[in-house]
Amino acid sequence: MAALDQSQLDQLTKRLNEDNQALLHEVRDELENSGDQHRIDLLNSEPGDAGDESMANALADFNVAILDRHIQGMRDIEAAFQRIRDGAYGVCTDCGDDIGFARLQAYPTAKRCIACQEKREREYAQEGHPKM
Repeated sequence: MAALDQSQLDQLTKRLNEDNQALLHEVRDELENSGDQHRIDLLNSEPGDAGDESMANALADFNVAILDRHIQGMRDIEAAFQRIRDGAYGVCTDCGDDIGFARLQAYPTAKRCIACQEKREREYAQEGHPKM
């Protein structure tokens, strides 16, 4: 395990639990109060036109994107818990160095040290962008 003392690890575990509960609550709220009602209202309004349908579809896509982001956050938290169980939490997955406590406080699901994360962002900055 990284050079974290038990107090630091307890603090980070508590934060991960709190973040996970907050995301779980947001996902539940989003599913219960989804924009489907707003979409139904838009589609049922008279007169309906392509603009209304387009707006309804955009709202639905936006809600799905929010849910996807929350679910990915929950997956990142579960991966951090797995690293804690494995004794690998706080250790950079790329170089094996310790991830600083300050970084973990700011971003408790971090799996890379700052140097490796910056390198990764530089290398993959253009990923997903069209090239000519």
